[in-house]
Amino acid sequence: SLLHPRVLLHPFRMLHYWGYSHVLPRLEMTVGRDTRIAPTASFRNGARITLGDQVQVGEYTSLWAGRSSGRIVIGDRTTLGPSVYVTAADYGLAGGARITDQEMTERDVIIGADCWIGTRAVITAGITIGDGAVIGAGAVVTRDVPAGAIAAGVPAR
Repeated sequence: SLLHPRVLLHPFRMLHYWGYSHVLPRLEMTVGRDTRIAPTASFRNGARITLGDQVQVGEYTSLWAGRSSGRIVIGDRTTLGPSVYVTAADYGLAGGARITDQEMTERDVIIGADCWIGTRAVITAGITIGDGAVIGAGAVVTRDVPAGAIAAGVPAR
């Protein structure tokens, strides 16, 4: 029913989510001129995210910088397709402890200028992607990608 309390509160929950996942981090980010960011993109720890000039961030893309030190830096004229996920932090994988109870390892992610990151690509912590590189749709990038290279697959090669 439309009059159910949860239905009536849902718009407020959506505004709250959009506020903490898009609006507030966006205010903390360093963003170059003529950069286009989809309204459905989400960010974490915006103070550690830098976007160069004319960067395009696609729909449902997530840029999650580390809580304390891991930065995400994206060079000029780079395009991130829809649903790209970039993280600057990884959970520990030690046996005998819950993953979420372990310390996170934060490492910078640097994406060069004039890169193209395809739809649903995942870029893990500590990765550097050189200028002019192309990352294929659905790729999982676990190693550095040199300038001008084309990398695709799981893991990306």
